[in-house]
Amino acid sequence: MKSKWRISFSFIVVIIAALSFWNYNNRIYDWDMPGYIGCLYTLKYPDSPDKIRRLTYEEIRKKAPEYEFKDILGTLKPANKARQAFAYNTKAFMEQLPYYDIKVGYNFGILILYELGFSSPDSVTFLSIISYFISGLLLFIIFKIIFPENYILAIVLTVGIMLLPPMTNMSRVATPDMFVLQFLLVFMIGLLKKWNKWIVFSVLLAITISRPDYVTLTLSYLAVAGVYGYIQQKKVDFALVFQGIILLALYVTIIKICHYPGWKHLFYDTFIQRREFVSGTLPNFSVNEYLRIIYHKIIYFKKITVTAFALFGLIFYFSKDSWVRTLAIFVLANIYIRFVFFPHSSELRFFFGYIVLLIVIFLYALSKKYNGFKLRKIA
Repeated sequence: MKSKWRISFSFIVVIIAALSFWNYNNRIYDWDMPGYIGCLYTLKYPDSPDKIRRLTYEEIRKKAPEYEFKDILGTLKPANKARQAFAYNTKAFMEQLPYYDIKVGYNFGILILYELGFSSPDSVTFLSIISYFISGLLLFIIFKIIFPENYILAIVLTVGIMLLPPMTNMSRVATPDMFVLQFLLVFMIGLLKKWNKWIVFSVLLAITISRPDYVTLTLSYLAVAGVYGYIQQKKVDFALVFQGIILLALYVTIIKICHYPGWKHLFYDTFIQRREFVSGTLPNFSVNEYLRIIYHKIIYFKKITVTAFALFGLIFYFSKDSWVRTLAIFVLANIYIRFVFFPHSSELRFFFGYIVLLIVIFLYALSKKYNGFKLRKIA
């Protein structure tokens, strides 16, 4: 069996490498790219904002197809005045960077690739491809844990998930969604293998550093683990409390250092009106306006809702394990916690990481129900 797993691992490496190459050749230069490249050049030229803006767009122009570059500039019809301001006005551009600068771990990954000799646009796009490749290997490892005697199923599931449209899209765009997914998968491996709580905490730390907006997921996990442990053992685990304080302190520190404008600014610029200058119009909106946006967006949240609740129901159907069910509740709740703060229902990538976690939990429940799909046991 070990030799078969070694062969299957070699096979999956080749397949994922081929898929990674395919996705790299179909990479997308979107309007988020200037923000991350701008953060990179801020580290290199902290006292030259005009140079930062100029270099950002000059380097993208060298790499991007004409149509995609025009979309970044905001010159496609209908014209996007905010994007045009970011491209041609240094003050407007620099005021946008804190929205991107907050993704500290992701930006550090971009910096490493840039220092290794990649161009700034390639550093951004290639980081997503590397993360895609690593995520594929991690998925295979997860399925090897879940189905220890069914290497064929592990290969099929890995390739199937890696070919899903949200997965390939995340690997092609300039966003940290693919980057953070690899840490979410390591987190799931830690849960499956019952790692020491401090090792799991180090993974939660990496997730929070990569995308501080995932602090709701990392803190809520510690809360769920703490409450579950208290119910089971009738004592408070102060280590989890201490870990929560560290994560919260880290989040606040990143917010302060990066001069993050805050949730209200982000919500206004994303769902109400993209301002050319963050320091200009105040992001004022009422509770009724917020609720109207949530109501409108949740109508178009059907794909995620149906998928999430279907997986959630199947987990409860196949597993009576209280911890497995608790994890399913934890992930499902986090989908809607994220939606309440950032209801971008048209972009599956914002929520797909949570769906992958539910898929893993469902497959784990299924494996336990049917003894790892050992064919001789089912027949």
